[in-house]
Amino acid sequence: MDFRFNFFIDGNENNEPDTQDKMDLKPCSPKHKQERTKKSKKTAETVADSSPRPGTDKHRNETPKFCFKAAKEHKIPEDLDKVLENKVMKTASDLYYTSIAAVEMRCLDGTDEEGIISKSVSSHSDLIPGVYEGGLKIWECTFDLINYFSEAKIEFTNKAVLDLGCGAGLLGIVALKGKAEKVHFQDYNSTVIDEITLPNAVANCINAGSGVNRKTSKPPSKKPKKAEGLLPDALNKCRFFSGEWSSVSKLLLSSKPVSKYDIILTSETIYNPDYYSALHDTLAQLLDKNGRVYLAGKVLYFGVGGGIYIFEKFIEERNVFRSSIVKIIDKGLQRCIMELAFKDSS
Repeated sequence: MDFRFNFFIDGNENNEPDTQDKMDLKPCSPKHKQERTKKSKKTAETVADSSPRPGTDKHRNETPKFCFKAAKEHKIPEDLDKVLENKVMKTASDLYYTSIAAVEMRCLDGTDEEGIISKSVSSHSDLIPGVYEGGLKIWECTFDLINYFSEAKIEFTNKAVLDLGCGAGLLGIVALKGKAEKVHFQDYNSTVIDEITLPNAVANCINAGSGVNRKTSKPPSKKPKKAEGLLPDALNKCRFFSGEWSSVSKLLLSSKPVSKYDIILTSETIYNPDYYSALHDTLAQLLDKNGRVYLAGKVLYFGVGGGIYIFEKFIEERNVFRSSIVKIIDKGLQRCIMELAFKDSS
């Protein structure tokens, strides 16, 4: 079957997405690094103790920020050409992803179903609680986790994988390239799935190097790398969902057979402590009994209140999972990779 797509590839092959807090720190000694980690953890724990929690008077007087959004499955259109119509594709870490700027320009008039793009641009905010939860942006912890997959030799072959809070879906796409049996993608916003996640999955499941219609753009200055190992048939392994976590969990658990995942991947989803209960319950409901969660996040999210050690403390209090910090990244704001497994798992 011959596919022709109306999109073009950004010429800068190594042009990674803009991310925040990428200021490199000077190399430090192991002792200094350990002291800084302890200091960050102590600061995070102080914030955790002072943050409102469900059940406190302060919390009861506030309007819950995590609003209900019904679950919806997004079917893969038969016309893949339509999915990539007028999309501008860039590359990073050998992955294709949709230019957010191009999507914003096209949808600034509120033509997206939820109107989140115009709201995000007009408010100059990457987060509008209960309206838009940041899925249009590729956050830097995504690449931290992708790098960790290689370093730790995480095996995706024949595994059922969930990319939770997927945004661009790059984590799930890496799992798909790793020969996962199935990969499901979830994001809070339906616009993110339709405009970002689905096009990215399609673009990585074709030979983008030769299937590009270049009539709409100049040829790139450098030929992009081909997406290796994926074909359009790989899309049959994918399903796409929007909605808040509890509603998506109910939808997945009501399907036959029940969907449980060997691996759940999630990045930058722990920024707000108000969401921790929903996130924890979703992981507990959807993870296979011997499965693993790989979570990437910053030590502290200033102005929002969350962070890796605050979430770690929450996990300990719930006493369902055992957790371990498997990697610390000391560039810009300190970031971590956490692994979770059920306490009674093998």
